[in-house]
Amino acid sequence: MPASTHVVMTDGPTGSRARRHGRAGRDLRAATLVGLGLGAIVLSTLFLLEQAFAGLVVVVMVVAVWELATALGARSIQVPVVPVVLGTVLMLVGAYLGGGSPLLVGLGLTVAAVCAWRLGDPRPGYLRDVSAGIFTSVYVPFLAGFALLMVRPDDDGAWRVFALLIVVVASDTGGLLAGVLAGRHPMAPSVSPKKSWEGFAGSVILGVGVAVPVAMYAFDAPWWTGVVLGVTGVVGATLGDLGESLIKRDLGIKDMSQLLPGHGGLMDRLDSLLPTAPLVWLVLEYVVTA
Repeated sequence: MPASTHVVMTDGPTGSRARRHGRAGRDLRAATLVGLGLGAIVLSTLFLLEQAFAGLVVVVMVVAVWELATALGARSIQVPVVPVVLGTVLMLVGAYLGGGSPLLVGLGLTVAAVCAWRLGDPRPGYLRDVSAGIFTSVYVPFLAGFALLMVRPDDDGAWRVFALLIVVVASDTGGLLAGVLAGRHPMAPSVSPKKSWEGFAGSVILGVGVAVPVAMYAFDAPWWTGVVLGVTGVVGATLGDLGESLIKRDLGIKDMSQLLPGHGGLMDRLDSLLPTAPLVWLVLEYVVTA
């Protein structure tokens, strides 16, 4: 993520740890290895076996629901996990097999199930827990469903998902590099002190830089549609990152979990992707491939 903090280098264990983590505040070696491994798994399933990619999305989102529910539970907010997990599978499988209508119907059924399930719990906080369950259902599986809507077209489905992934990765990478090297002006200091306007500029430059050739060569579209794709993706990724930072600030945590070395949890990697997925789907559907 875009960062502008400085890590003081000292001798001994603390200095060694600082050198390993760098100015971004993460174990960069572990983060790089884990990121490359995840990228290889996602891209291989995406381009070699579409059904495996869809299955991977379902599994990842179930784990992400568990992470978010666990983080909320630490603050006495009890997400009705069973109906949300079942609804996650229903929405994502429905989106992959049937398109947008099953995704919307699945969300409606999940909301109804969450409300009904919580009725059986006599503890106070019904409205709080139901709201958390609905929020989790929308934030994680419903938004992820747009990635499975993108992969459905037989001719270019894999490339549509690739466009989403590469723009978000470019946004995060450009923001990180520019923020570390030149970040001076905080974008939202009360939400994410490390995120800077210089980092956002780096995100836009690299995001548009990869989106234009993808639009031109993967979809045979005019270059300007790539600009629209890149800017839209960067804005979505930035808002998604800030949105999860708000959630973690309210919960008083740094990461959603410690599942991925150097990254935190799955939700810490999905924060930019999830809100960007419907935006990129719209741009691809009605601008790039129209």
